[in-house]
Amino acid sequence: MPALTALLTAGWIAAQGCAAPLGWTLQWEQPLPRQGPSGEAIGGFSAIAHEPQQGRIWLLSDLPQAELSAWTLPGQRSAPRLLLQRPIGSTGGEALDGEGLVLAGDQLWIASEGRRTADRPALLLRVNRRDGRPLQRVPLPAAWQAAPGLGLASNAGPESLTRLSAPGEPLQLLMAAERPLLQDPDGQVRLLRWWWPAGRPAAAEPQASPQGSLQLPGPEPWSLTDLLVLPRRAGQPPRLLALLRRYSPPQSWENRLALYPLPQPGGVASPLQIWDLQQAGLTPENWEGLALGPPQANGRPSLLLVSDDNLNPLQSSRLALLIPNPPQACLDHP
Repeated sequence: MPALTALLTAGWIAAQGCAAPLGWTLQWEQPLPRQGPSGEAIGGFSAIAHEPQQGRIWLLSDLPQAELSAWTLPGQRSAPRLLLQRPIGSTGGEALDGEGLVLAGDQLWIASEGRRTADRPALLLRVNRRDGRPLQRVPLPAAWQAAPGLGLASNAGPESLTRLSAPGEPLQLLMAAERPLLQDPDGQVRLLRWWWPAGRPAAAEPQASPQGSLQLPGPEPWSLTDLLVLPRRAGQPPRLLALLRRYSPPQSWENRLALYPLPQPGGVASPLQIWDLQQAGLTPENWEGLALGPPQANGRPSLLLVSDDNLNPLQSSRLALLIPNPPQACLDHP
C-alpha cells in the first residue's frame, strides 16, 4: 500500500511519470433497504464514514429527522446489515439537513445545508457520538451567510465536510460548498478550513479560514457532492478527490470523480484529472457520499460511495466500492 499511497498523494500519473492513464474499477454495488426495522422509510443518505477496526460504516441522512445509522460493511456476496439508528438533535431547534460527516473520537462533526431562512441556516455542528446530543452550533462566516446577493444559494451547501489533518495531528476540517456562492464566479466552489489555535481547548469553537476554491468542469452545470483528503507522506502537499454530480430532468444522473491539489487561500485549483464513473460501471444515481474504504488483498486502497434516494421511488439508496487500476509500471515506480 505505501507505493500506491505515494502515487495517489503525489498526483498519481503526472507525478510518477506513468504514461498510461489511471482508472477505476467497480468492485461491487449493493442496494440499501428502503425500510427500517419498524417499517419506517429510511434513505436520503448524504454522507459516509468508514471505521475499519470495527468493520462498519456510518451513514448520515439528510431527511428531516436527521438520522445517523451504522451498517456492516458489505461485499460482493454479502448485503449490508443495519446495526443501529440514532437521531441527531439541534442546539437551536432548527431543521437540519446533514450533508457532511467526520468521526472524531466520541464526537461527530456535521455540515448542515441551509435554505437562506432563519429556520434552516447553514451550520457546522459538534455532536455527541454516543447519543446524538448536540454539543456545539457553529455559524458559518459572514461571506457564506445569506444576505442580499451574497452567501450560499438555497440548498447549495455546505455539501461536504472532511478531515484535513493527518492522523495524530490536531484536528482540522475542510468544508466545501455544492455550487458557487452568489457573489462568486460561475463554476468555482469555495472551501473553508476549520481549525483550533494552539493552546485553545478542544471544546472551544473552531475558527474558520478561507481555503481557496475548486474550479468545476465546465461549461456544464456540475455540482460538488463530497470531498476526500487523500492520505499523504510527510512534506507532501494535500490532494483532494471530489465527487461531482450533474442532473438533467426528469431523471438523468451523471457522476464524475476529480483529483485536485489543495488550493491556497485566495487561489483557484483546477482538476488534475477527471474520471467518468459510469465508464467504471457505477449506476447513474444521486451519489453524494465519499470515503476511503478498506485496503484490498493486493494492498490497493479503495473508495466507498453512497447514494441519496431522496425517498423517490424512481431512485435508490446504494453503496459501492471502487478500486484504482493503475498500470503495473506505476505500482513498481520507485
